[in-house]
Amino acid sequence: MAQSNKWQDITLAAAGTLQATALVDQLARTGFIPSDAYHCSINSLFQTSPTDTLSVYGELANLRLGLETWRDLLQSNRQLQNHTVRYSAGVLHLQGRLRKRKDMLQVISSRIDTAKHQAGHFGSTHDNVIANLADIYSDTLSRFRFRIQVAGEPTYLQQKRVANQVRALLLASVRSAMLWRQVGGSRLQILLQRKRLLAEAERLLQQIPL
Repeated sequence: MAQSNKWQDITLAAAGTLQATALVDQLARTGFIPSDAYHCSINSLFQTSPTDTLSVYGELANLRLGLETWRDLLQSNRQLQNHTVRYSAGVLHLQGRLRKRKDMLQVISSRIDTAKHQAGHFGSTHDNVIANLADIYSDTLSRFRFRIQVAGEPTYLQQKRVANQVRALLLASVRSAMLWRQVGGSRLQILLQRKRLLAEAERLLQQIPL
């Protein structure tokens, strides 16, 4: 990827990670998610050769939910205890495990390429594509002993379509977590560089039209 602002890249990737898990939480509780944010998170899986970090997510406005969630997390004087943060912590754990499994990374990469071709025919959020992405998650990341337990309304979570969307979004969150690591993100920064990260999140949010 092209050289760009380090703190912007870290902020964008963190927002991408949190946006997908925030959508998982919304979906599990309400059965509904905003389409723009959903398309952004799913489409990020198919950006395999991005020119820069922003191009993974498209327009900055697509990441509003993630940037707002990241800002709220950084503004809190204590660790926010909510499902989005818990899911994101789980995603970072899975990403750390996945990073050591080159064989699994190759399988995921190959199968995402297939899903990308499928998305070219049906659209990135078509039920068939989402089911394919959900299967990728189930066949790889779900095989680790640690699993993310999603809480919500059983009425929604028991629906196959919703379950597929949840797994596809968790896969997208892991993809963003990997990007976050690649551009220099770390948990220590949240403690030592909180003000710098918060300022960058607010700067990017100010650039999004109301």
